[in-house]
Amino acid sequence: AEEMGVSLRDAATRVFSNAAGSYSANVGLAIENGGWEGEDQLQDQFLARKGFAFNADKPGVLDAAEDIFKSSLKRVDVTFQNLDSSEISLTDVSHYFDSDPTKVVAGLRTDGKKPTSFVADTTTANAQVRTLSETVRLDARTKLLNPKFYEGMLKSGYEGTREITKRLRNTMGWSATAGAVDNFVYEDANDTFIADEEMRQRLLDTNPNAFRDMVTTFLEANGRGYWETSEENLDRLRQLYAEVDDKIEGV
Repeated sequence: AEEMGVSLRDAATRVFSNAAGSYSANVGLAIENGGWEGEDQLQDQFLARKGFAFNADKPGVLDAAEDIFKSSLKRVDVTFQNLDSSEISLTDVSHYFDSDPTKVVAGLRTDGKKPTSFVADTTTANAQVRTLSETVRLDARTKLLNPKFYEGMLKSGYEGTREITKRLRNTMGWSATAGAVDNFVYEDANDTFIADEEMRQRLLDTNPNAFRDMVTTFLEANGRGYWETSEENLDRLRQLYAEVDDKIEGV
């Protein structure tokens, strides 16, 4: 309180959210459209949009308190999220990584260390708590990289291809906000959807726009330092992007 020149009651604030009538940090939106310069921009968005404090003395009022929010976050050692629906996993929607403060905390801490991040899976009676990285890994193996999943999606046609691409984009969201995606996830996804000529033709024929977005996501993941791969893979992706773009534009 003395350090920040605020009352003890204000300094003790621990519940923060968006301003009244507002929702999300818009991190998911930025990642979805690729319109972000770097991780600093995402972190600034999170702090600006989530830095409104609940005040027990003024029920229903959320006051702008970004400095107090930052002061609280820089002391965080552990972060936690809860999965409570088997229908919505970490990469089904952008909500989960949009709310993730892992790299935000690391940027505020004086030692630069990322907090330990946990996710509770309460979708069954046998609830389990795993690290965020373990949960992302499990999610990738059971959804994005699972033949039963992507073949089922492809059977639904146009929308199924879009769903596969969206899941890859949301996976990259976890790289951006938490650095929680193993390199093998991108590598195996590339082997499955890009290196396999028959598979990439199916994706292209089913939904050219979604396939172009998928190729873009792979290139972006590499460009932002989230995926290390061979020059052969990158050359293939660049060539595919040009080919698909020409197809969509009718060249």
